[in-house]
Amino acid sequence: MMSLIKAAVGGLTGICRACGHQPGPLHSHLKVLAAGLKTYEIPPDYSDVVLLEKPKLKFMNKVPNYKKAKKEMKKLRDIQGPATGANAFTSGQYAIVAMGGGYLHWGHIEMMRLTINRKIDSRTMYARWRINAPYKPVTRKGLGQRMGGGKGAIDHYLTPIRYGRFILEVGGKVELGEVENVLIEVAKKLPFPAKVMSRESLAVFQQKQADMEQNNQNPWTFKQIARGNMMGIRRVLSPFDLRNHGRFSGKFHFPGRV
Repeated sequence: MMSLIKAAVGGLTGICRACGHQPGPLHSHLKVLAAGLKTYEIPPDYSDVVLLEKPKLKFMNKVPNYKKAKKEMKKLRDIQGPATGANAFTSGQYAIVAMGGGYLHWGHIEMMRLTINRKIDSRTMYARWRINAPYKPVTRKGLGQRMGGGKGAIDHYLTPIRYGRFILEVGGKVELGEVENVLIEVAKKLPFPAKVMSRESLAVFQQKQADMEQNNQNPWTFKQIARGNMMGIRRVLSPFDLRNHGRFSGKFHFPGRV
C-alpha cells in the first residue's frame, strides 16, 4: 500500500530537471529566488547650476517710498489680458505662474516669503521674486462717513498681476519633487488661480496651445470673424477683444478658445 502511495506522489511531483533527483510533494510549490543586477537611474548633473549669493526671498516694503503719494483710479486694465513681461524663465528651474488676473496684497507677499524661506534648503537651492513690491494705491473712506467729500485717503497698496506672470522662481541643485509640495501650498493661497510649472512643463503647455491653433478644425475662428466684421460684430467688440482674439474676458482666461 505504501509503495502505491509513493509511486502516485512521485508521478504527481515529477523529477527535477536541474539535479535529476525525485523531489518531495512540497518542492514544486517553493519559489526559487535568484540574485540579479538592478539598474539605477543616472542622477541629474548640476555642474552648470550657479547658486545666488542671497538664496532667500528678500523682504518687500508694505508702502512704497514715494516723496508724495498720489491717488489714482482703479485702472482695471492692469489685470486684464496676458502679461507682457516676466513671463519666461531666467535662471530658475521651477516657478509659480498666474493662470488669471488679480491683485496681490502685502500679506500674500509676506506669506510666500515666510513659507518659502522656511522650507527650502539655502545651501542647495534659492528663490527669487519676479514681481514688484506693492505700488498701486487703493483709497478708502472711514466707516460711517456720508457720501461726497471727494476721494478718500490711501488705505493700502497692491501689486497687479496678469495672466502668465511669474510670481517667483526656485532653482539650484534640486528636483521638482523636493519643492513641488511647498510651491503648491503657496499657489493655493493666492487670490487668483496659479500653477506650478517647470521649464519642461511650460514648453509642453505652450506647444499644446500652438497645436490647438494649428490643428483647429473649425473654419470660423474668432480672429477671422472679427477681422471680416461678419454680421457687423465690430459694433459690439472692444479694442481689448480685437487685440486678444476673444481669449480673455477681463481678468479671466479661456484656455480652450483659439
